[in-house]
Amino acid sequence: MNSTEENLFPTVDNTVTVIGAGLAGSEAAYQIAERGIKVILYEMKPCKKTPAHRSDLFAELVCSNSLRSLQKTNAAGMLKNELRMLSSLIMQAADACSVPAGAALAVDRNAFSAFITEKIKNHPNITVISREITDIPDGGICVIASGPLTSDPLAASISRFFGSEGLSFFDAAAPIVEASTIDFNIAFAQSRYGKGDADYLNCPMDKDQYLGFYDALINAKEAELHDFDREAQKELTVFEGCMPVEVMAKRGIDTLRFGPMKPVGLTDPRTGREPYACVQLRTENPEKTMFNIVGFQTHLTIPEQRRVFRMIPGLENAEFLRYGVMHRNTYIDSPGRLTPAYSTVNRPGLFFAGQMTGVEGYIESASSGLVAGINAARLALNKDTVIFPDSTVTGSLASYVSRGGNGKFQPMNANFGLIRPLEQKVKGGKSARNEALHERGIQELSEFIKIFSV
Repeated sequence: MNSTEENLFPTVDNTVTVIGAGLAGSEAAYQIAERGIKVILYEMKPCKKTPAHRSDLFAELVCSNSLRSLQKTNAAGMLKNELRMLSSLIMQAADACSVPAGAALAVDRNAFSAFITEKIKNHPNITVISREITDIPDGGICVIASGPLTSDPLAASISRFFGSEGLSFFDAAAPIVEASTIDFNIAFAQSRYGKGDADYLNCPMDKDQYLGFYDALINAKEAELHDFDREAQKELTVFEGCMPVEVMAKRGIDTLRFGPMKPVGLTDPRTGREPYACVQLRTENPEKTMFNIVGFQTHLTIPEQRRVFRMIPGLENAEFLRYGVMHRNTYIDSPGRLTPAYSTVNRPGLFFAGQMTGVEGYIESASSGLVAGINAARLALNKDTVIFPDSTVTGSLASYVSRGGNGKFQPMNANFGLIRPLEQKVKGGKSARNEALHERGIQELSEFIKIFSV
């Protein structure tokens, strides 16, 4: 530990240190504090920001404003229901700050972060200190949730602790456009196959428009990497869920038409036919003054983003409220190093949470922070840590982080493939099976909560 930090961290009973106030850190601090334990929460903003951060608020959403599906037959939807049962702060904020997004849960990102910041700063058991932490505390109970953009000094300390340099990959965020600059004579509101509310705007393309756009996209200039990313580029790994649209396009001329630009289930009201390709826009706020270009995470230069994305029909005069960005993400090679309680194998009182553990996604990060926070509080109360059931998404993610899968460890979203299979087959196909998995998981979680009083 650095000499300047020797007296920063509490070692007294019933006090826990949390480092980082992103989704995972905020959730962890809240869960600990709600159990009567004093928390000292360190957050380096506003003194220092990462290249992706813009706001001084906690739990900033740096990519999409969507927390994905609400449906119980989707693993992300099931995870949300689990977090609600566990009194998750992140889910309280998401439900309070939601904006229309069909079958998905999207939020007003500023209201969402403000809600969480207010809850944390005004909690009687939480003390917030604005300071960058550059070393892992030597003792006491601690949750490190410094995020996938952990500052270099702390990342180096984490690497020394685990005896490896860890892994890195690059993440990308999509642009946001001003609603008043969208041409609504071309863009139309419609849900696929007419199901649900028409919460998305659709920008249709014919074949010639698509081919012209495709050619411009794959030949557009990408932004240069920051100096601190140049060495990491040698081992560049792009996580599939956040792949830049220009990288995806280079996989093949029709890749986008089967991905973020798929036209299936949509009818252009001007022609009465399905478009050749279609770009979807999702609202960013309740007032519907801002729209996110769905699936268009990018690392193009700002001038190229303006040029290429204004080739999309309906966006010819679009004003961009935020341009796409690409930034470095770092995560731990967690199997064998972290337990399903998110504590370290070699030091039970040291926990990690968030995307740096290998969970991928907003809700998944909140889930890891919740589990880490509950278990850190239990240690502070001289109780054993608990392992969540592998029939739940919460428990299956924790299990995956601790054991990994086949081959090289990679970040993982919530999915039913991680959950313990059903004991018997269910008739009715995939949807019926997923619903049965949901019902079993919720039932076992309810019993788990009663047994362990979590």
